[in-house]
Amino acid sequence: MSDDRVVSTATAREAITKIQQIVDGPLLQQINDLNREGQRLSEPNNWDGRLAREFRTGWADTYNKLIQTQRALEELRRQVAQINQNIMSAGGNQ
Repeated sequence: MSDDRVVSTATAREAITKIQQIVDGPLLQQINDLNREGQRLSEPNNWDGRLAREFRTGWADTYNKLIQTQRALEELRRQVAQINQNIMSAGGNQ
């Protein structure tokens, strides 16, 4: 396969659109919702006790992973859009 080949089929463009819709829509919203609720549970005035404290101890790591995941998904969405734009600009819309 040649490195000069550029292709962006209707199937690829449809998949790109769906990825963007998922990342921009329900997936990022659900991550934001998880973060918000986890922060609420991390507040000792809202939820306390031995097991709640164990949750709080682990939540900081989970929260950081969720934020990293969110950023990675946003970057993926951006990269996919840019790559497809580059392909389309090169005439690879076949």
